[in-house]
This record gives sequence, structure tokens and C-alpha cells, in this order.
Amino acid sequence: MNEIFLDTETTGLSAKDGDRIVEIACIETKDLIPTNKVFHKIINPQKKVSSEAFKVHGFSDDFLKTKEKFDDVVEDFLEFIKGKKLIIHNAPFDVVFLNTELRRLNKKILDLKNVEDSLSLARSRFPGSSNSLDNLCKRFNIDLSRRTKHNALLDCELLREVYINLVDQKEPSLSFQQKEDLLTKFEIEKSSNNREKIIVKIKPEESKRHTEFLKNDLKKNFY
Repeated sequence: MNEIFLDTETTGLSAKDGDRIVEIACIETKDLIPTNKVFHKIINPQKKVSSEAFKVHGFSDDFLKTKEKFDDVVEDFLEFIKGKKLIIHNAPFDVVFLNTELRRLNKKILDLKNVEDSLSLARSRFPGSSNSLDNLCKRFNIDLSRRTKHNALLDCELLREVYINLVDQKEPSLSFQQKEDLLTKFEIEKSSNNREKIIVKIKPEESKRHTEFLKNDLKKNFY
């Protein structure tokens, strides 16, 4: 199951009182490594943005009224997240807003068994501390210089970096299949006049040493 890091921005704090979504962002990963598949939509909420929410994300009513409605993007959104684990910071907030929109359109609501709340995970690791996304970024020395306003797409990427630290996987490792491909066949292309290509097959003991090298050295410089 691939992962989806998901975040939303809204017109206010209460879906129950009629506040609605103005932005949805999803970043897909496989074993926490980005697949380069992204879903990102800015949405016309058909409702005024509260002054408090505007201070957070900076989306004005005039700007939003030209965008697609949730109805227009819902099918693409559901297809993008289908069958994938959702990782959300303060998941109850986002899930309530998303499920309110889905119920309005008579769509199947999100299955909570596929949702992981990174805020709950952080609270279990750092009880009594402030575990906002900003504070977790500071705790793990993640660069926040780009975050002048709350932006769902940027927050998804920051959350991915935070989550990697929360689960003690400091950097994503190569997938098993990638490692197998790397270790069973190693090609060296030699520059020469006749374009000679040499294929070198790794011995078992060399494969073992190479695996240790990847584990101990390469993964700390993966990006």
C-alpha cells in the first residue's frame, strides 16, 4: 500500500457550522519515497473566508471564486487516494471536513482504518510538548524558511519529513526490488573509441559489503 500525505486549508474551523475546504493537497509516496504523483487543487468554497483563516492561508474570496468547486474535483481526488494509507497531521480536523463534503455529494466517506494521525503519534513520543507541524519541524531541524503562509502542498512535504523522523526512519531506504536490481546486475560503460561496454556481476560477499555500504553511508545522503 502506497502512502498519501494529505493536508487541507479551510474557510474556518468548524465544518459543523458550514465552513468548507479551500485547498486540498496530496503527495504520494512508496515506502516514504515520493513517487512524483501529486494531487493539488485550490477550491471555490462558495462561502466567505473568515478573517482568521485568511491570516493563515492568504486565500481571498475574490481569488477563490474563480476556482473549481469541490464537486468538480471529487472524482479525481477519490481516485488519487483509492487504496492508499492516508497520513494527516491532526487527522480528525481534515477528515471531518472531507467527509462533510463527501456526504453532501452522496459519496462514500473516508475509511478511518486507512488514516494515520501523525499528531497522535507525535504526542505519544513527546507528551506534554507542543506538537504542531511548525514545532516538530524545529525539533527535527527541518527548514521552515519557505513557510510564510500555511500552504497545503508545502505542508504535505514538511509532514513527510517530520513523519520520517517520528517513525525513526531518518531517510527513506531503497525498496527491496530496487536493492535486488542494484545488487544482481551492475553495469559499467567504458568510454573508448569502440564504445566498449563491460558487464560486471557482483560476488555474494561483494553484494553483502555493498548492502552495508548503502545502509551506513548512502542513505544519509539520499537526497
